[in-house]
Amino acid sequence: MTGASRRIAVFGAGYIGLVTGACFAELGHRVVVRDIQPERIRLLNSGEVPFFEPGLGDLITRNKERLAFTLDVEEAVRDAEVVFVCVDTPPTASGDADLSRVWAVVDALRGASHLVAVVVKSTVPVGTGARVRAALDERDLGHVGYASNPEFTAEGRAVEDFLRPDRVVIGASDDAVARWVAGLYGRLDSPVELMDVASAEMVKLASNALLATRITFINEIATVCEATGADIGHVSRAVGLDHRLGPHFLKAGLGYGGSCFPKDSRALRAMASNSGYPFQLLNAVIEVNELQPRRAIQRLKTELGGLKGRRIALLGMTFKPGTDDMREAPSTIIASRLLAEGATVTCWDPMAPRTDGRQEPWASATRRPDPLGAMTGADAAILVTEWPELTDVDWTAAARLMRNPLLFDGRNLLDPAALLSAGFTHMGVGRGTRRPH
Repeated sequence: MTGASRRIAVFGAGYIGLVTGACFAELGHRVVVRDIQPERIRLLNSGEVPFFEPGLGDLITRNKERLAFTLDVEEAVRDAEVVFVCVDTPPTASGDADLSRVWAVVDALRGASHLVAVVVKSTVPVGTGARVRAALDERDLGHVGYASNPEFTAEGRAVEDFLRPDRVVIGASDDAVARWVAGLYGRLDSPVELMDVASAEMVKLASNALLATRITFINEIATVCEATGADIGHVSRAVGLDHRLGPHFLKAGLGYGGSCFPKDSRALRAMASNSGYPFQLLNAVIEVNELQPRRAIQRLKTELGGLKGRRIALLGMTFKPGTDDMREAPSTIIASRLLAEGATVTCWDPMAPRTDGRQEPWASATRRPDPLGAMTGADAAILVTEWPELTDVDWTAAARLMRNPLLFDGRNLLDPAALLSAGFTHMGVGRGTRRPH
């Protein structure tokens, strides 16, 4: 692909919008990012990034001459050739995607007749593009092209995923529009998949649903391993060596979380149900994932003979390492269940935002500045997030500090033999309970 420098407006300065804007600036385009949150724009204009994403701050600083941030719609759109819609689409009570922010952007474009194209990166139900196209036509923007360009970036490596993508997917009914949008990625060496809008919308939902299914499948296998005495570490490693399957997303744990997999799985299920199709496989995936952290609590409860009055340390709070995102984090379910069972909760995380401490269950938990502090006096510890710092903990010292050295490794991060040598009773996902000799 080859492409000239363009003028781009990005609506939404969240994970997707900010990464999109910064990366397009890195590719040589002039970008204005618009958001409705004054504090977020203030931070960006002062050189701060409102959330943690590796490499993003450096990217913004390096491209500050081509990158601007604003609250003003007119300022964002005034010189733009294309608008990227990167707003969030949270679930409604019915599980459907809330598109109100998408429609707010479309309404804001009334009169922007100079645009070449409007491109939706937000994750939306199949059929949304047709509705946006009709809405643009009703606003005298029938000459403005429309495309779906779903994102496939993962938190913790979003910049890398954008600049070195497995593929760029563009859905458009007009080939010229599709090629024009493809030109924006002209400096990237990656395959481009051009298709109709509905198919592009489905690619995003199908990709996340399949990844969620792989995670859930290996967690189900882990449960069977626990019942039969097999070791999920050996099983998943050998299964992943099959070239037909591969190793990705076959690591047993406490279930998936974050802003994408839970929301998108429920949205796809709701969309299928609204179309008259009960997506039974996806129903099972969602149900198993919701049970996974609760199963860990039940195993711990059985081992301790009850949780009332016990002190439990949670090691990790964010839904995965490399991010400060707490959305749909398994830790929230685990902490809530522990508190409901009458336990006391202490916790540690290097990146989880302090503001979450004002919300339940974290308002009732005690946060410590380091893992050893969280485990001091604890009856058990649960490794919730596989932060690399946990591999450097002095586990022999931790065992001495705990009232009862019991560790449930919810991510199978640590070496069971080393923990046993340190004096721990070890529990893992897809592994039995092992006690020191």
